[in-house]
Amino acid sequence: MTFEPGEPGQSKADLAETLRTLLKRAGRTQVWLAQRVNMSQTKISNIEGGKSAPNLVDVELILRALDAPPALVARVAALARLADTEWQGKRASWRRGLEKRQAELAGLEAEAMTLRYFLPAMVTGLLATPDYVRASLGHSPVDISKTVAKKLERQSVLHDSAKQFTFLLTEQAVRWAMVPRAAMAAQIDHLISISHLPNVRIAVVPLGVAVGRGPMNTFTVYDRRLVTVETFTGRMVFQDAKDVAEHLAVFDLYERHALFGDEVRNLLGAWAATCRS
Repeated sequence: MTFEPGEPGQSKADLAETLRTLLKRAGRTQVWLAQRVNMSQTKISNIEGGKSAPNLVDVELILRALDAPPALVARVAALARLADTEWQGKRASWRRGLEKRQAELAGLEAEAMTLRYFLPAMVTGLLATPDYVRASLGHSPVDISKTVAKKLERQSVLHDSAKQFTFLLTEQAVRWAMVPRAAMAAQIDHLISISHLPNVRIAVVPLGVAVGRGPMNTFTVYDRRLVTVETFTGRMVFQDAKDVAEHLAVFDLYERHALFGDEVRNLLGAWAATCRS
């Protein structure tokens, strides 16, 4: 469903009214909803009151928690896009606390059953050792202690056997020296360990493998319904079916050139040994 620029009902107030009506019809309280979607009651209240516009991730979590019908999901998602909420800047994340971002990600991971991570630059938090997590947040101009704890807490989702995870990394992502050599060896060993989980696939595209497309952005695909794309200054969220399909096609392209299973474990083991030498 799309909205033309001149069509009524595109404002932040209309988005808030739509969500407020949905919550009322569902017979749920703000406290209940806040607990279900890992948000504060204050945030839910501000969204309902039109004081702040929810981003696409917020909208996705709220609608799924309230079992909204598909037509309403499309309408509210379109309203969220028209409110310019598909872009989430890092400065805004710093202001509200990076640990809030971790709560959002935990909500997405809890809802999804098939998760695909394309990692061309560095290891993602779900696969990271504590040293690597702290180093990856070293550039943040805010206190990161809560965020580190939340990132490590999120890793428990990997042991949910009902979910399927594929982590597709480039060689650069695995070997980029975020931490000293001994800690890098431990990080690579950690990847090998996680690769033995029955519901987790670790894949690596080695340097020198000819792929007809450059690995431009880190992204995550949640089932076949939502994609988040990371940049230096923030992230974008896509729910349009065509956007999701295109990212899945990129993922499939790289997956066909990647090593899995024992092949990737042998390669990772050699890289870990190099770090220790």
